[in-house]
Amino acid sequence: MTTTSSPYAGTKVLSIGGSRNIGYFASIRLLEKGATVTFLLRSGPAVFDKNTTIQKYVKSGKARLIKGDALNKEDVRKAWEEAAKGEGWVSVGILLFTVGGTPKFELGKGFTISPPNLVTQSLLNVISTHPATFSQPKIIILSSTGLTKSSHSNLPFIQKPLYKYLLNGPHSDKVGMEKIISHCAGWEWKDGDVKKGDILSKGDKWKEGLPAAGTLKSVAVIRPALLTDGECKADKLAGKDKKGKEKEAYRVKEGDIGGYSVSRKDVAHFVVEGILAEWRKWEGKCVNIAY
Repeated sequence: MTTTSSPYAGTKVLSIGGSRNIGYFASIRLLEKGATVTFLLRSGPAVFDKNTTIQKYVKSGKARLIKGDALNKEDVRKAWEEAAKGEGWVSVGILLFTVGGTPKFELGKGFTISPPNLVTQSLLNVISTHPATFSQPKIIILSSTGLTKSSHSNLPFIQKPLYKYLLNGPHSDKVGMEKIISHCAGWEWKDGDVKKGDILSKGDKWKEGLPAAGTLKSVAVIRPALLTDGECKADKLAGKDKKGKEKEAYRVKEGDIGGYSVSRKDVAHFVVEGILAEWRKWEGKCVNIAY
């Protein structure tokens, strides 16, 4: 039976890239609030064999573990179908897209990921396989700060070489991802505004199979500062100060914000307690987050 008192009772979530980091922490928060979360896992369910938190939700039927690769279009298509099964809403209500490779340092190239279009191609597969019979889910996309010229100029001086040279490869992949979302959501996109090119194929071939321009309205993009493995400050600061104001563990803003870093756990906190909790405020926007 569905627990109607839970704020996300009946909500079905598809988590792509949720085996670790922000996608994982956000998924756990949603499970705790009563959602059903389907994880698409490249390494398969075994990745969570020793995870007692996930296993608790697997036993209750709230966490579903599906073996599949976001680079494989058929795997993604099946994930959409599996995530929609069961009680509650007839389609997936939330898509968490937090795909990111494990960067490796190469002399002369900086940090690289394999394949170099991992994020871009995964998103193309996810968006193009969304069943036409489903209503649009709330889509949360994880990107990065420092992708545009204005964003890069607002970085702390000491971080600019890192973003310009060492993270060039992964950020080109993120630019391609954002270009896809901008097309589908109908956001203005100017290639001259980004500090580097994207990784998409030339011309418009990459648009094949995607929703028509401007039709994907229920989406929000998060651009965090340099990510750390620190604690969730927001959970520790929960509540109000002596003046009755809500304590702020991190800063969020539509547009450039600067800042050195932010923990993955605090970004996950903002995903659930900020963006999803105040969807009308953040829908259709690119949001920056930093300490």
